[in-house]
Amino acid sequence: MSGMTLSPASAHPTGATSASSVGATSFSHGPMVNPMSGRYPGSGMSWMARQQAHSPFAAPQGTPPMSTLPHAVNFSVGASMTPSSPSYASLGSPHGVPLVKPGISPVASASVTASPSVASALTEKQTEWEKQLVYAEISRQSFSPHHHARAAALAARSSISNGQDPSKGIQLPAGVAAIGLSLPVPAPEDRKGTWDVSAAMSPSKPLGTRTQQVYTPEEKTWSQMDMGGLKLKNLSDDVFRYTFLTSLFINHNNLTSISPAVVQLKNLSVLDASGNQLVMLPPELGMLTELRELYLFDNQLTMLPPELGTLYRLQFLGIEGNPLQENLKDIIKQDGVQALIAYLRDSCPVSVPPPEREWIALDPDVPSYDSEEEGANNTFAVLSYNILCKKYATAQMYGYTPSWALDWDYRKEFILQEIISYGADICSLQEVETGEFDNYFEPKLKQNSYEGIFWPKSRAKTMREDERVRVDGCATFINTQVYQIVDKRLIEFNQIALQRSDLKKTEDIFNRVMTKDNIASIAMLEHRKTGAKLIVANAHMHWDPEFRDVKLVQAAVLMEQLEVAGDTFAKMPSQVTLEAGVSAPTYASGKDIPTVVCGDFNSTPDSGVYEFLSQGLAPGNHEDFMNHTYGTYTSEGLRHDYALRSAYQQIGELPFTNHTPGFSGTIDYIWYTSNSLAASGLLGEVDAGYLSRVVGFPNAHFPSDHVCILAEFKMPPRRHVSSR
Repeated sequence: MSGMTLSPASAHPTGATSASSVGATSFSHGPMVNPMSGRYPGSGMSWMARQQAHSPFAAPQGTPPMSTLPHAVNFSVGASMTPSSPSYASLGSPHGVPLVKPGISPVASASVTASPSVASALTEKQTEWEKQLVYAEISRQSFSPHHHARAAALAARSSISNGQDPSKGIQLPAGVAAIGLSLPVPAPEDRKGTWDVSAAMSPSKPLGTRTQQVYTPEEKTWSQMDMGGLKLKNLSDDVFRYTFLTSLFINHNNLTSISPAVVQLKNLSVLDASGNQLVMLPPELGMLTELRELYLFDNQLTMLPPELGTLYRLQFLGIEGNPLQENLKDIIKQDGVQALIAYLRDSCPVSVPPPEREWIALDPDVPSYDSEEEGANNTFAVLSYNILCKKYATAQMYGYTPSWALDWDYRKEFILQEIISYGADICSLQEVETGEFDNYFEPKLKQNSYEGIFWPKSRAKTMREDERVRVDGCATFINTQVYQIVDKRLIEFNQIALQRSDLKKTEDIFNRVMTKDNIASIAMLEHRKTGAKLIVANAHMHWDPEFRDVKLVQAAVLMEQLEVAGDTFAKMPSQVTLEAGVSAPTYASGKDIPTVVCGDFNSTPDSGVYEFLSQGLAPGNHEDFMNHTYGTYTSEGLRHDYALRSAYQQIGELPFTNHTPGFSGTIDYIWYTSNSLAASGLLGEVDAGYLSRVVGFPNAHFPSDHVCILAEFKMPPRRHVSSR
């Protein structure tokens, strides 16, 4: 085989000199039962066990079998089904990128003698299928051993002779395709970054880097492999250990199959398997979401696996010369590659559901209770969930998700059943649209004894009523059988920051903070049986990693407002009517009141926000301030006096709370005051085996790109409570 070098500046050039080298009524990702100390008299059951026993659904939150999915998808799904996507004629490239760009590249000129008729055929007016025929003909002329490596070597010599610095590698034009044609492949500066376009554009998408190993020129001096024209009958799985490969040419051999091990090539953007004897493709190809070009000319393929529907970045699919099913060929002939990918995506059978998410029982550091009733009254559970609101869940953002699974009617039913099945005492939701809160979640959850608190983002104030209903915000639902809502507060980060005299004097507050209308809310609660107070904050911070400084400012404002609200709440007399002989506890300050801060912080565990919340400090010169100026925040640093701890810190943060092809990481948290609460149980991670078969969320089994997180807490007995 032949390896080809890659220039640091090239997107996927064809290399350098040739060198020898080698819903669900029954859920299956719900928590498992681990008996813990009881919460109700004589129950002997943990909070989670009781939820499973009393849930209106057969089993707690999880993945439904097809027979029990919400009605939106309760049908027989098979490869031959007709998808419910829009008419193919109206479908286009998911990111507005033209599917094919005409023109012959220098490599094509060097490797193939294109006749005038072929060259003139590449015009703007020609159809995509006509271009496919042209490309197929060029591919058929690329049958010689190591054709692409030789073409790259020729281009390299040409570059050097033209005065290019050979030490910098081959500077081929961006977008040189596998068969020598110039296709709309992103330029080098776009390809070497770690951000996915869906992550970069999404209003809730995160910071950090991809979990997969993304090739950069500094890591390897070559990223393409040419094994074409060697008449190979088998391909060793060792080839697929080169996970940094961006292009693989195995064209014009005698291969009848491709190993499922190809799934390891997560960075592959070009795969040329033309001119073989392939009779089928491995479904694992659908996991290679970086693929832009897939050449399968002149094989024996009669069908395409529907799993290819997740190749949402695919810009060219060469299938000419295969006895393909007529319906598949007709789609690509009439409406192009993106229409075919949409068809495959929507007709793909629902995969095997994941196992239940394990319920992890912890050993809380609290004294024993005198009775089960006392233990139950001092135990509560909190759920936090970014539900991905309707307006953000577009096919452009989530091109790998079937249209029916992205449909809001399907997702909202799934989300509601998820919330009810877990039965947490407090549910903090982010990205809830105003209209959906008013018309769906509030009335539905009210039937299950929840009372809601909701505020939309600040922009809603300046909108008409018909526009305001589509603005998302934060919703907190309280189980009114357990807690009474005493007071509530809205935190508008930009407005409160502007009220600080030291911040008003800085330009950055106007240019960076004021333009972000993120919010948080505070709920002040009292337990109906004990009168114990509890404060719950629900926050959704800005998403863009280029505004890490803004996130730090928002975190600082959140903690300041939490302290103000807590001190006010501590002075308030009890609002609940208690049984005779029961007195409500008193609190010297807000910091003595058990407090939970949860939400989507759009910040990874190595961020300044995480450091500030967990340690109580962040220096004014912290790198996340990015040299911007924010009054005493940057001159003196940030500080808060709450003993906050992440609920998942004891077991290590989850591998992710947000999972897409472009980003997978933890950005959602449930923080609690460790001086007044102890975590006693957690909802575990999603099964790793299941994750190896899916490209990202949302999908049939997970209705949001986030997963919910859930924690159970215990308060110490009254006799052990002391004020600061």
